[in-house]
Amino acid sequence: MKQIVAIVFGLGLLCNALLFVPQVIAVWRKKSDEGISLITFGGFSVLQAIGIVHGLYQRDLSLILGMAASLLSCGTVTLLTVLYRLRRLNAVRQGGTGGPGL
Repeated sequence: MKQIVAIVFGLGLLCNALLFVPQVIAVWRKKSDEGISLITFGGFSVLQAIGIVHGLYQRDLSLILGMAASLLSCGTVTLLTVLYRLRRLNAVRQGGTGGPGL
């Protein structure tokens, strides 16, 4: 039973990572940070990094891999958000519109 729970837990973490992929695609296609909460995605990324550290201490490979996959997908949203937000703010400072067509 313990092994079954571990497998289901690992699959759940994989599904968690996959849930961020549509957001990655949307941000990438729009080339805009519009509608993305940096606090939310940054917070998720920090929690996932803490989950990886916890998994290392517990020697729980499914937790480590699941949180790493989530950090990769959620961290991509966070990184793209920071990139596009900085680009937009820089364009506004220089007198541009700051829209996605930069």
